[in-house]
Amino acid sequence: MFCKKDCGKVFRMTKSYPFDAYDVRILAELQADARITLAELGRRVHLSQPAVTERVRKLEVAGVIAGYHAKVDLAALGYGIRALMRVGRADYQRVIRLVESTAEIVNAWNVTGEDSWVLEIAVTDVAHLDAVVSRFCELAVTATSIILKAPREHHPVMPARGLPPPNDMEGPT
Repeated sequence: MFCKKDCGKVFRMTKSYPFDAYDVRILAELQADARITLAELGRRVHLSQPAVTERVRKLEVAGVIAGYHAKVDLAALGYGIRALMRVGRADYQRVIRLVESTAEIVNAWNVTGEDSWVLEIAVTDVAHLDAVVSRFCELAVTATSIILKAPREHHPVMPARGLPPPNDMEGPT
């Protein structure tokens, strides 16, 4: 099934961007701190500010850098429970509409396997969780797990092949 307009990001194989060690280091630094100034970024990766600005612009235009986001603490916003809900087979458009109209859905993934969807939910308490889950139970079989701890989230991701780790790069000699 192919997506029609505005149905979410479809993951697909695309031609790889021609990364070099500077690009990898730039990506590592921006994923660690997206608010870094371009001057400081240039100092950290051993490039001039104009050179690093041009590289960042090229990474943005190529779609490698898809955006810059604030990472918020859901508990500080009053959401004391995070959960993952698996949703069985259901009409695609009905699930999309329900996901879009449910503010508590933080992330939604259409997946392969026994379940068709995995949803990340942020709620205030167990009663709130039950109310959200109940809406999806009307569409399909669901299974929900409360997240106890998240020892790894938002880990920096580097290009898939053939490049040195970002910390191995030396400055100009």
